[in-house]
Amino acid sequence: MKLIVSILLIVLILIFPLSQPMASQPGAPLILTITIDDMITAGTTARIDRGIEEAKSRGASALVLILDTPGGLVDATLKILTSLSASEVPIITFVTPQGAIAASAGAFILLGGHITAMSPGTTTGAAMPVTITPGEEGTQTADDKTILFLAGHIKSIAEANDRPGDIAERFVTENLTLSAQEALELGVADYIEPNLNALLDRIHGLEIQVKDQIITMNTKDAVVENIEPSIREIITHLISNPQITFILLLVGIYGLIIGFNNPGTFVPEVLGAISLILALFGLGMFEVNLFAIIMIVLGIGLLVAEALTPTYGVLGLGGVTSLIVGIIYLPVEPLVTSRWLIQFRLMAVGIGVVASIFLVILLAGLLKLRKVPVMMGSGEFTGNIGVVVEELNPDGLIQIKGELWKARGVNGEIIPVGTNVRIIERQHLVCIVEKYHIEE
Repeated sequence: MKLIVSILLIVLILIFPLSQPMASQPGAPLILTITIDDMITAGTTARIDRGIEEAKSRGASALVLILDTPGGLVDATLKILTSLSASEVPIITFVTPQGAIAASAGAFILLGGHITAMSPGTTTGAAMPVTITPGEEGTQTADDKTILFLAGHIKSIAEANDRPGDIAERFVTENLTLSAQEALELGVADYIEPNLNALLDRIHGLEIQVKDQIITMNTKDAVVENIEPSIREIITHLISNPQITFILLLVGIYGLIIGFNNPGTFVPEVLGAISLILALFGLGMFEVNLFAIIMIVLGIGLLVAEALTPTYGVLGLGGVTSLIVGIIYLPVEPLVTSRWLIQFRLMAVGIGVVASIFLVILLAGLLKLRKVPVMMGSGEFTGNIGVVVEELNPDGLIQIKGELWKARGVNGEIIPVGTNVRIIERQHLVCIVEKYHIEE
């Protein structure tokens, strides 16, 4: 019952976000902020879309995207850029605090702001698309088609916001990386400021063009509110992360395997089904490799075959191997960093090893269970000794293991009360017995 309530709660949370906008102080300008300090995913897109709508409805002077990200998913990044270009509220992109980065997809988002800023000691750029290719070690540069598309897109974004398109293009084609000072000198960043308050004081009174109108920035002594992610956005962020999707996929598969081999437990089957559904939902949120999908499906098929027709681990280990290979090549996301892809590969191998050990333990347990004598069924009492408590003529009652069972003598033999009998077999609810003499 608790599990069902939990599932219903998750569904309601996914449908209705829990976070509500806070009331601002009357008379003071309002600045809303969103902190992006992790991988850019579909959850990030949802939060930025909500932030733009909230900023518009509450009359905020600007929405500030505080960036410290190594990159993220292509589809999510492109949707974010579309939302930024359509915003009627000024968007400020700010790489901060000191030491922060806006790499790869983060560089795209930085250039999508109406006002861009960086703190001292921060960097941006390094947006050359990368990929993992079967048969190759490490990561490689993506194909020319991908590079040309992303280079053209980032150039278009930069020029639309009056920034040097040739420099932005080099982020993709040459993996160019700029410090805050270099970005300022080349026109990628508009300001260098140590913190948000200093930036807001600096841009107060600045006139900028947002869509078709000129807006004068009113940011001095503004009330700053950070938009926290709703539970729905947190869940979306997690399940659209390829690493989390991988873990959910394995939990789902093993949950179903355990459930199929132990019918009636319900918990493994339910958790496995939920995890598998979430994993499949997550797979739809990022670009995947067809080769990887084939290997994953093959792995699942081999594991299911192992569960249904045990081969003492041959099919099971083959299934785990196929899953690991499939997961390693699963994400085709050119705007994540090489370091992230390498970490993903190591995580896939590590969890695969753990999964293999778990599979061995599971198979050993199942083999042991298969050697245990049958406790129920037609052979449940075979060979056991009971005593007649109601004459068998031909049917009567016997007592065995403290229970009363209907019994019949073999070949219809009449057996009196008090006689010891041995059970030959059980036919439905009737035990077939024969007289048994206990030797003294």
